[in-house]
Amino acid sequence: MTSGVTVLRDLRSSSDEEWFARVETLGKREGFFKRLGQDHAALFVHRKSTLIVTFETTESILHRQPDQLPFGLAASEMRECSQLCLIARHDSWYRASEVYAFFDQLVDNSFFDDFDQVVFFGAGMAGYAAAAYSVAAPGATIILVQPQATLDPSVVGWDVRFTDSRRLNFTDRYGYAPDMIDGAAQVFVIFDPEQTYDAMHAALFRKPFTHFLPCRNMGADLFGALSRTHILHSVLASAATGAFDARLFWTFYRARRNHIPYLRKLLSRLETDGRPYLGALLAGNVAARLNDEKFRARARELNEQVDFARLRRGRPL
Repeated sequence: MTSGVTVLRDLRSSSDEEWFARVETLGKREGFFKRLGQDHAALFVHRKSTLIVTFETTESILHRQPDQLPFGLAASEMRECSQLCLIARHDSWYRASEVYAFFDQLVDNSFFDDFDQVVFFGAGMAGYAAAAYSVAAPGATIILVQPQATLDPSVVGWDVRFTDSRRLNFTDRYGYAPDMIDGAAQVFVIFDPEQTYDAMHAALFRKPFTHFLPCRNMGADLFGALSRTHILHSVLASAATGAFDARLFWTFYRARRNHIPYLRKLLSRLETDGRPYLGALLAGNVAARLNDEKFRARARELNEQVDFARLRRGRPL
């Protein structure tokens, strides 16, 4: 079995068109590649009878994936799964008639019926699309990272982050993502509840088979943070076997204990909340486990604050 990895190793300095040309070669050799108008494309790589469907952008693939392969392709390689990647060239929210027609064609050709297990995945804008187009594959498992439910201002006028994209039509076909998950087996919504807009969008996914996985103190770029903890490939690989659930996610999520940016945010939160004792414990733990000098220095400073506060209250050290 050949792998697309070797085809794409030298793409770090490629232009978008060069990258698309080589991905097209991969698709034609191992599945298919289709341009969907000017702004979108679909890459399919055939492996075994489990399918991982991801929604990604050229920017995220070219600039955030170390091998410049679609994120989902690297995950699918772990289990030798088939992979379908919908690629957007800009922040389109995948709202295009060519994308609608592509999924219509997949349904007409019973494409998803050929797979024993189907997993849809996306983050942010791509999370919206993963939910919206999952209606084409009833029984799929859907994993969404900080998804938007819609940008229709009559529904989410409170979200002021994407005002330029409100001109897109979110009320026609494949429109309101929380309604499009009706046929799913399970839906997992991963979000940081400290990010107000993300939490409000997450709350709109109300089906009884929806599982909320709150990840506090991970920040606005939750996909980036989770990618740097190296757990998302494991999440997709386990979902591909049907084994993924909330318990397994929390097991994977323990990797944040070694993720310095998360630990910094957590420490900052403790200090902002006026909890220097807990902050000192956290900083000391991180310094001991990860041999981090900055955390070690901060542990000393916080312990001094705690000792001084005790003296002021007349308590013994």
